[in-house]
Amino acid sequence: MSKVLAIIPARGGSKRIPKKNIREFLGKPIIAYSIEAAINSGLFEEVMVSTDSEEIARTAERFGAKVPFLRSAENSDDFATTADVLLEVIMKYKELGKDYEYFCCIYPIAPLVQVSKLQAAYEKLLAGDYDSVYPVQRFSYPIQRALKIEDDKLRFFFPEYSTARSQDLEPAYKDAGQFYWIKTIPFLQKKSILTDNSSCIILKDIESEDLDTLEDWEIAEMKYKL
Repeated sequence: MSKVLAIIPARGGSKRIPKKNIREFLGKPIIAYSIEAAINSGLFEEVMVSTDSEEIARTAERFGAKVPFLRSAENSDDFATTADVLLEVIMKYKELGKDYEYFCCIYPIAPLVQVSKLQAAYEKLLAGDYDSVYPVQRFSYPIQRALKIEDDKLRFFFPEYSTARSQDLEPAYKDAGQFYWIKTIPFLQKKSILTDNSSCIILKDIESEDLDTLEDWEIAEMKYKL
C-alpha cells in the first residue's frame, strides 16, 4: 500500500478574485507555494492537483505537481465541498490501483503554509491516532461577546455573557484554511474531515491569512515578507 498523498484542490472558477489559484503572489503563481511546501516537506509519495482547468493543470505541472486526471464537472461547481473533491480523488486513485493510508489536502491559496507545520501536524496525526489534524487560529476577541445589528441597533448574540470579563471566557478557534491531514479509512467511512476524533495545531496570526479580497491578498504579501 502506498502511504501518503498530497491533494491540492484548485478549480478554475473564482468570482471574487479572477483566476485566484494561479494569480501572481510575489513573483510566482500562488499555487506554487503549496506545491513547493508539499514537495519540500519530503512527506509525500505523490503531490497532485485536482482541477477542472487545463491552465491550472499546466501551471501545477510546471512547478512539480502531477495532474493524472481532471476533476469531474459535478465537483467543479460552487456547491461541491472539499470533502466531495477529496473523495473523488481517493476513489480515482483506487481505480488506478493506488491506495493511500494517509493524505493531506493543501489549499492552493496558502502561501504562508510552512513545511515545519505540515510535518508537525503529520506527526500529531500518527502519534495521537486521530482521524484528522489541521491548523487553527485563536479568535482575538471572545466570540461569546459578539455583536449583531438588528434594525440598526446593536445586540449581543449571547446576552448572558454581556458583563463577562474577556479573560474569564473560553478561547475559541477557527480553521486556518491551509491544510488538513486525514487518515483515509475513517474518511471513507464518515465522509467528513472534522470528526469526533480530530485534533489540531495552533498557528499564530502572522502565520495565516484568509484570501477572499484583494485587500487580504496585500496583507498576506506583507505577512509573507515579514
